[in-house]
Order: sequence, then structure tokens, then C-alpha cells
Amino acid sequence: MIPTVKGMNDILPVEVATWQMIELIGRKLFENFGYREIRTPILEKTELFVRGVGKETDVVRKEMYTFLDKDGESLSLRPEGTASVVRAYIQHNLVNEDPVTKLYYWGPMFRRERPQKGRLRQFYQFGVEVIGVSDPLVDAELIFMLDQFYGLLGVEDLSIRINSLGCKDCRPDFRSALVKYFSSKKESMCPDCHRRLEQNPLRILDCKVEGCRELAKNSPCSVDTLCDPCRKHFQGVIKGLEFFRVSFELDPRIVRGFDYYTRTAFEITSSKLGAQDAVGGGGRYDNLIEELGGAPTPAIGYSGGIDRLTLIMPAVEAPGPSLYIVWLGEEAKVEALKNANKLRLMGINVEMGYEEKSIKSQMRRSDKLKSKYVLVLGSDELKKKSGKLKEMASGKEIDVDLKTIDDLKKILEEI
Repeated sequence: MIPTVKGMNDILPVEVATWQMIELIGRKLFENFGYREIRTPILEKTELFVRGVGKETDVVRKEMYTFLDKDGESLSLRPEGTASVVRAYIQHNLVNEDPVTKLYYWGPMFRRERPQKGRLRQFYQFGVEVIGVSDPLVDAELIFMLDQFYGLLGVEDLSIRINSLGCKDCRPDFRSALVKYFSSKKESMCPDCHRRLEQNPLRILDCKVEGCRELAKNSPCSVDTLCDPCRKHFQGVIKGLEFFRVSFELDPRIVRGFDYYTRTAFEITSSKLGAQDAVGGGGRYDNLIEELGGAPTPAIGYSGGIDRLTLIMPAVEAPGPSLYIVWLGEEAKVEALKNANKLRLMGINVEMGYEEKSIKSQMRRSDKLKSKYVLVLGSDELKKKSGKLKEMASGKEIDVDLKTIDDLKKILEEI
């Protein structure tokens, strides 16, 4: 047997109903808020993520699946979705369709991390992006929409934590404060954080090494160095969340793992996920579009893990067939197949066997599939052109006319 690649899982039929429910509720809600779906390639030029996500991030330095194609060009499986969406926005001039662009996406992402519960090497994310608006009320509305989304899925015990990372005008002050703080503690830092201190000290706050995490707890906070416009923007986000009645907490330690974030940064976490508690996260990336070759354009987005979401939401049971047809004899098999396919084309889920088996064996399969109704077809039913439709939950039997399938259709459509 050849197993799956380490950290890349199959999603089996018994699990798919939960995934489909997530997508169904998400699509409807996001589109009600004016978002349109976009689908981007899973393979992009490596430069997109180096420039977009940040060459000093762990994602780019350690976790991307990168290779040279036959032309010598460096390509990477996408480790996240925002950079690809921004690339598509610029490449296809989506600003010409509407100065405010709202997009959502679903799909697999790839990072070569150590596999663990809720953290895989091929994992699935959904994302929402609003491009073209800097108003803090948009930040609050996006978080409100996400809060509603998780609520509709029955997810409980979530926390929304927010911070502001400032802008290119006040971020240097925060950087200087971090350098000053961590420079006196280098002997207690890991080798990676020695390098981060020189190149990008904000990434120290993302370090997963326990000693560095402890040091980071007392490090300077970005909100203490915000310029007046950033402070006013953050206050606007807070007022917006209060307006939408979204429960949240301020967390000055949130910096997110990508370099493109500016101003608002936030995470949604679950107490049911243990130490790796993030369900998803997002924030503003007001400079990213310009950095990737577009015009200066404000934007905000969020991405959430679907694999993790399935661990904390109520499982959805796949519905069984509306009807299972049990048949006895070749003539009955032909009649069963004819009626089954007529009903299927009318939108009704019908199942039957294709090999002749005993009634008992066919009924066992019907039970296993959790069929709602069973119709038995044999020589007597074919002669009489009528049969008994059995409701499996109650055992109640209903006489149906087999000359047409109207009786069957009417009953089954009411399920």
C-alpha cells in the first residue's frame, strides 16, 4: 500500500458533509455582505510570497514547498491566500470593476510544518478580503461578519483579540523599542531570534521557542508607539466593534506571522484547540498592493483554517437516501432502475443494489445507508402495478400506484 504524504490527509465521505456545510453557510453569508468568490492557482512564482509575505518570515524561510521548473523558474505551492488574491487584483485590474472590491475564497494551502492536531502540511483555508477602503468601520464590519459566520456554524467559546501594528510612519519607533529591549537579552534568545533582531525584530514576537516566548511577554507594545492617525483609526475600530456588539479583547502581543500587516491585526481563538488555539487571523495590509506593483490601495482581510474549524463545530451527518428500492428478479430490477433514474433526475436521492441479493441483505444495506423510505418490487408488485412504501423511522406503510411515479415523487419531495 502507498499511503498519503506525511501531513496531507484524505477527507473521507463521512466527513465531507461538515465541510460542505461550512462552505454552504459561508458562501451565502459572504455574498449577502457583497463578497464575490475568486479562485487562484495553487502554484505561484516564489517571488510573490518572498515580496508579499516577507523573506524573513518562517513561512518563506522554512515552510514553503519550492522548486525549480524545467525553465529554471522558482515556483512555490501557495502557503496562504492573500498574496495570490492581491496578485490577481493587480493583474486583472479589478479596481476598474468597482473601487471597493470584496472577495472570498476557499482552497488548499501548503506549509512544511511539523504535523499535529489541526496543523497539517496541506491544509484548507477560507479567506475574505476588502480592497479599496481605509475606514475603520470596514475592519469592524468584517470582524462582525466573521463572528456571525462562526455563530451560524454552532461554534462556541471563541475569543476575538485585536491590536494595532501602526503604519510605516510609526512602525520604526516600535522597531527601535523592540531592538533596545531584546538587545540586552540576546544570551537567552534562540539563534533564529539573533538573526531576527538584526533583520526584522517583529518576527521575534512570533517565535515558538519557549524561552523567547517568555521574553516577549514583557516586550514593548505597538499601541504605545502609534502615531495620531493610527491611534485614531484603532479607536474607530474599537467603536465599530462596540456598535456591532461584538465581544473582543485588546491583546498587544498580536503581530501576525506575515510582514504585510499594518494597523489592525486580529485573531480568533478557541479554548477547545489547546496551545495551538488560533482558528484564524487577519488584519490590514495597506502597503501590500503597492509593494506588489499596484497603486497605493488600502485593504483588510482574514483567513480561517477549515481543518481546525471541523474540530470545534458540531459534526454534520450526511443525509441518507430518500428512497431505497429493494428488488427481486430481473424484471423487477429493470423496473427499479427505470424508476430510480426518473426520480434522480427530478432531484430525489435514490439508491438500489445492482446484484441480486435476498430481501434481508438489501434491507440491511438500506439500514446502513440510513434510507428514509424503502420500496420493495417483486413479481406481485409488478402485476398489481402498486406497492407499499415503508417509512423506516416509524414502520408506517403507504400504498403507492406504480403506473406512474407521481405518488412516489409527491411523498419523497415532502421529506
